[in-house]
Amino acid sequence: MPEPRTVALVTLGCARNEVDSEELAGRLAADGWALVEEAADADVAVVNTCGFVEAAKKDSVDALLEANDLKDHGRTQAVVAVGCMAERYGKELADALPEADGVLGFDDYSHISDRLQTILAGGVHAPHTPRDRRKLLPVSPAARQEAGAGVALPGHGTAAPEETPEEAREAPADLPAGVAPASGPRAPLRRRTGSSPVASVKLASGCDRRCTFCAIPSFRGSFISRRPSDVLGETRWLAQQGVREVMLVSENNTSYGKDLGDVRLLETLLPELAAVDGMERVRVSYLQPAEMRPGLIDVLTGTDGVAPYFDLSFQHSAPGVLRAMRRFGDTDSFLALLESIREKAPEAGVRSNFIVGFPGETEADVAELERFLSAARLDAVGVFGYSDEDGTEAATYTEKNAPEEVAERLERVSRLAEELTAQRAEERVGETVRVLVESAGAGAGPEAEGPLGRGAHQAPETDGQVLLTGAGPRGLTVGRMVEARVVATEGVDLVAELLPGESEEAGR
Repeated sequence: MPEPRTVALVTLGCARNEVDSEELAGRLAADGWALVEEAADADVAVVNTCGFVEAAKKDSVDALLEANDLKDHGRTQAVVAVGCMAERYGKELADALPEADGVLGFDDYSHISDRLQTILAGGVHAPHTPRDRRKLLPVSPAARQEAGAGVALPGHGTAAPEETPEEAREAPADLPAGVAPASGPRAPLRRRTGSSPVASVKLASGCDRRCTFCAIPSFRGSFISRRPSDVLGETRWLAQQGVREVMLVSENNTSYGKDLGDVRLLETLLPELAAVDGMERVRVSYLQPAEMRPGLIDVLTGTDGVAPYFDLSFQHSAPGVLRAMRRFGDTDSFLALLESIREKAPEAGVRSNFIVGFPGETEADVAELERFLSAARLDAVGVFGYSDEDGTEAATYTEKNAPEEVAERLERVSRLAEELTAQRAEERVGETVRVLVESAGAGAGPEAEGPLGRGAHQAPETDGQVLLTGAGPRGLTVGRMVEARVVATEGVDLVAELLPGESEEAGR
């Protein structure tokens, strides 16, 4: 019997890309490919690229070149680019980077096995010419669900019945009513590529907003929601795989349901997800401040099992800059939104990203942003210096700040953000936090590292972590939820002592 073909998936960029990679892994595994962790051990290295900003694009190119080097002294025979950068640039990327043996767009995902076989056999799959994916769906959200049946939506994770691999046709026994259509059962088309107790779930794809600095809608397309039954079914499947926290991701979660006839659908779905057997916590990311609703705040702050966590895309707080970005709000309205959240949940976690040096931004605008940051008490802040992005409206603006001015503002605001988030962490000393254990610790004696996890106010990889003490010599099991009292901080990270009865020995 021939040895199975092997493939490694190298994922860059955001949590949405991680979901897309696990869908590709599911498709490949169903077609007989063996998944391996290291590109050096694979016949084909598939690099899931990020195409959002210049730094991310450079990282993607570097990853492709690094994988290509393996062809000289390892098992690797081919390197293939997929993901946002591949979709965004297509043939242009293929021409500029001959080291990539293939550049596959989103429309190739449903045929990923055939594409890789062709490339391995020495054939050529012609890279696509990019197109504006916003034009693939009707302008009216209400008309999109039926029209979207033939549009590639990476990470939506359910194969059409005729595509469903034989071994995946048996849907989990506990799938909710409505997941299995009349034409046959549908199971999540996904294969986990890691063992973390945390996983992301796509809530929707695309975006209808037209921020002048962002190119994402042009290559991710218009906004289209997944059906609640599919989201719930995938969450149940993940719980069966040992996942204890799911993070709902999309380009804009506050728009969820508008194309399904109910813009408040998220408020209904969240309690159902939180009630899934085995699921300890549900987290929502990517919220638009201008679309926040009182009812959504109520559910996020008052539902057991739903993290009181607000990933709010502020981007700036000076009104003139926000208007130039084609966004809404100002310092005072944003502070009022935060006040309304903390009135209901004082311990709520809030993070955001900001762009400095945007065309036309003045020193007064930067001072206004600093005023907001100083008053907002955010738990985590990402600050980025503006740079032109291909195809965006802002790239055509003439009132640009000099690169050295952008760099100076980036350094200044980043330094302030670091100080303020460390202060916010210190405010949590004395709080009791529910921590999901993600690392059981290592070593022994005085140099031992204790278990690490995250509280409800901390999203994976971006918002800091919690070092647990008092766990006892046997440590804690990864995936366990424990309560601890915060006793110290290290920057944005917390140090917390387990409450009595929370050690592994006590749990036995």
